Amino acid sequence: MSPREIPGVVLVGSHRRYVHGPCNRTGEPVDGAVLVADRLGPELYEAIVACSAVVCARGGRTGHMQSLCRSRGIPVLRIDPSELDALTGEVTVLPDRGSVVLGAAEPATRPPGPAAVTFGDIESICVVIADATDIRSTNALAPRVEHADSYFIREEFVCFSAGLSPIDALRAGPREAERYGAAVAAELCAMADELLPGQRLVMRLLDLRSDDAAKITTGAHVDDEPNPELGRHGARWLLDERHYPRAFRALRARVRERLGADADRLSFAVPFINDEDEFVRLRRHLGLAGDTPLGVFVETPAAVHSAAAFCASGASELFVGTKDLIQFYLAADRGNHLVSATYQTRHPAVLAALRQAVESGHAAGVPVHVFALGADLDHYVRRLPTRRLMMCTAELRHLAERTAA
Repeated sequence: MSPREIPGVVLVGSHRRYVHGPCNRTGEPVDGAVLVADRLGPELYEAIVACSAVVCARGGRTGHMQSLCRSRGIPVLRIDPSELDALTGEVTVLPDRGSVVLGAAEPATRPPGPAAVTFGDIESICVVIADATDIRSTNALAPRVEHADSYFIREEFVCFSAGLSPIDALRAGPREAERYGAAVAAELCAMADELLPGQRLVMRLLDLRSDDAAKITTGAHVDDEPNPELGRHGARWLLDERHYPRAFRALRARVRERLGADADRLSFAVPFINDEDEFVRLRRHLGLAGDTPLGVFVETPAAVHSAAAFCASGASELFVGTKDLIQFYLAADRGNHLVSATYQTRHPAVLAALRQAVESGHAAGVPVHVFALGADLDHYVRRLPTRRLMMCTAELRHLAERTAA
């Protein structure tokens, strides 16, 4: 009898034709296993980075943990919740077929693809990473990808990889906040040590939604919000968090002490911000001098319309976070599989927003980096007035392979 095959939806693709391994339903890290979970959250960080594939029952293509999987080249398949209990023992995940097989299975044959974008079509790549190993693996590509001139990491991913609990530390008082800042600085300096000449590192400041924060916070109170995606996170949270400026000052002081003149190779960007008023207030809240570079994440409709004003207010660069921007433009929760058909990365309204943000930056002489999923890379390069992209490590590796071929 043939092994049973369970169909699903590929949330994160893979350039591996198949992944075979034992199921891990414990939520604890098991090297090389297929992680089986109802949904992906930050509490599963260690289990995710240790696994070879993920099978889940809920979630969309662009959640934070899905982005982590995309960076690491870990395929993620969503199946019907009623089928999740069937996954025990050994299974085979077939990304090409969008299915998981109970037991062993033959890999699918990959169909030939259309003519694709190569490095000759791209000016600059900001590589989205999870930790220092992603910098090492990118810089180890042969031939070297000269276009990869910067690396981007979220502060929360720094915390996950270092075992830090940011809300607990920041709420424990000024001294703990400063210790937290110093610990983040130590991680960033280790990453900076991996940079090649001409490369730099950008950290997106802490952006934990209340639902994610509650899963990794042990002692401090976290408000229960009815709609965390539209709640108190990003710039809103940073402006209200009393001790974050102490942590940020300690972080920058430790970086300057450790890196010296190379401290300029590390910069920061503000998440989930709407307008120049918030940007100016946040610079003041963080105690940044007028000549200190600070980037802006454009990921709400209001931020798109404020892009020119951000530049005029001193934003050093713009990062267009398409994952959030799409969900807000189309009113389609990126983590809700029930509206996944509405979440369209190439919708005309989305492309118009991306074009507006890019053109605003160009008019002001400010660099603009647009995040592109691997599946959208060719479409965006051919239809948007930009050659500065953000992409995950594994997808950059695939682009390098197909360019070499």
